[in-house]
Amino acid sequence: MQEKGTISIHTENIFPIIKKFLYSDHEIFLRELVSNAVDATQKIKRLAQLGQYNGELGDLTVEVSFDKEKKTITISDKGLGMTADEIKKYINQIAFSGATEFVEKFKDAKDANEIIGKFGLGFYSAFMVAKQVEINTLSYQEGAASARWTCDGSTEFEISAGDRKTRGTDVILHINEDSEEFLDKWKLQGILDKYAKFLPVPIKFGTKTESVEDGVDDKGEKKWKSVEVDNIINNTSPIWTKSPNDLKDEDYLAFYKELYPFSEDPLFWIHLNVDYPFNLTGVLYFPKVKNDFEFQKNKIKLFSRQVFITDEVKDIVPEFLMLLHGVIDSPDIPLNVSRSFLQADGNVKKINNYITKKVADKLAELYKKDRKVYEEKWNDIGLFVKYGMISEEKFAEKGKDFVLLKNTKGEFYTLPEYKEKVKAFQTDKNEQVVYLYATDVAKQDAFIQSANKKDYDVLVMDSPIDNHFIQHLEMKEEKTSMKRVDADVVDKLIQKEAGYANLLNEEQSKKVKEIFEKAIDSKSYTVEVEGLSPEEMPVTVTMEEFMRRMKEMAQMGGGMGFYGAMPDNYKVAINGNHPLIDKILKAEAEEDQTKLAKQAFDLALLAQGLLTGKDLTAFVKRSVELI
Repeated sequence: MQEKGTISIHTENIFPIIKKFLYSDHEIFLRELVSNAVDATQKIKRLAQLGQYNGELGDLTVEVSFDKEKKTITISDKGLGMTADEIKKYINQIAFSGATEFVEKFKDAKDANEIIGKFGLGFYSAFMVAKQVEINTLSYQEGAASARWTCDGSTEFEISAGDRKTRGTDVILHINEDSEEFLDKWKLQGILDKYAKFLPVPIKFGTKTESVEDGVDDKGEKKWKSVEVDNIINNTSPIWTKSPNDLKDEDYLAFYKELYPFSEDPLFWIHLNVDYPFNLTGVLYFPKVKNDFEFQKNKIKLFSRQVFITDEVKDIVPEFLMLLHGVIDSPDIPLNVSRSFLQADGNVKKINNYITKKVADKLAELYKKDRKVYEEKWNDIGLFVKYGMISEEKFAEKGKDFVLLKNTKGEFYTLPEYKEKVKAFQTDKNEQVVYLYATDVAKQDAFIQSANKKDYDVLVMDSPIDNHFIQHLEMKEEKTSMKRVDADVVDKLIQKEAGYANLLNEEQSKKVKEIFEKAIDSKSYTVEVEGLSPEEMPVTVTMEEFMRRMKEMAQMGGGMGFYGAMPDNYKVAINGNHPLIDKILKAEAEEDQTKLAKQAFDLALLAQGLLTGKDLTAFVKRSVELI
């Protein structure tokens, strides 16, 4: 048997197009060919189950090997195999049935993933690295003859008698000069680890040395010897393919270590398993999240029938859950995963909604089951919950039942509990309930103590997204406003009907203002003399809540660039009822007035962490002199 022919397509330049567009991601040739080998193996198993194949299945391991001298990579399976006619049908015709459309549609393509799988071109990705591809195959069908197909990357092919004696297929790639990097053990091992680590059929790649027990020595201690064993690179039944009822906590933790060898144990996990209206399995883990959460993204791996596809899952997984780790496997997500294609796919939106619901249900279950344990984990999971409530309306609806607020005493409250706690004390004259919060408990301690003296409660809002969460709460909670504890003197943060009268008359107030303006000598500070409690600080420096919030959001890239460019402006509140202010007024020398005013102002700056450099040095020197 010998036959030459031309692949029947309407264009001669299909191979250059494949090479050009797939080149950027050329390691995927191994994913495609190993996946094809696994498919052929799975099919023979299925035929045996259905009684349509009565031969011995035998060892079904797929083998990947390479020969550096001959410059070949071979992928061998013991699957269905093909007859010569099937080669013509599947390799020459079907793979190129959409070739003309392909050329038109993808001539401007930028992403290799837009192309692979779209027209059955997976097999032809071999030509990205090979100058010639050979198929040597024997069909499972009784009486079938072995067949060989060769093609040099043009539209010419040749079919002849093959020499394979057992059922299955060898795909032999004769590697081109540009791709000799792939004729390397560690390079191939790395690609197989990435794409084939969880394929459902054993994949062999060479051998490895293992130590096994070899009896005992004279002292009765175990002896060991080294043996060469097959290097099976994959775990054929990862936990996401099993029923949760058959798994223990240790299994989930062991699998997490397999995925992320150097990570801390996760807090908990969710096993996904749905077969309608789409197929999806997987396990998502909640890791311990640090505040540099950008660093932790892209840890979810997407598979399709246990073949690794990508860890760019932002269209499948809601943005706020990108901090989770784990795997998602769905045959309903097309193999040519690319952003533009995913967004147009109806199943992707359904999967996104399903994952959001499952995560919300799991958090609600944990909260109801053991609130104390949930509170202990809050510092790690709070970020997920708040992020979800800000960004996903459906999650926000469920999240309001299990989101917690934590105060400076380390106590936790649900939203209704907290409103109930503070409304009697922290309602202002306009009937607004005011939530006070701190972003840096140590730095803002003086302001927190000042609030606590009035029996006010202060929340801790120190995560990277709390700025946005505060805005969210103000929108969702009726008649509620949030103010940072150092945004003003405490009496101004929650204004009641009865305030303190200023004991200074108009002339004295004017004089105090002039003394301080002269001592401060900066347009960044606006001085106001106010009637406050004598127990409050003599001078307080604050930035108005709205302006500070807008500037912080601008720093986070919240689209507030205009505010970010504005200079910092602070309010300096002089407590007209404090004894020190009276002392400043009574100082005879103008120099003494200025020095005392400057000292009081610098103390206020120190309380806000705003006193630095030369000003701090001068303050220390002046303090020594005053002592």
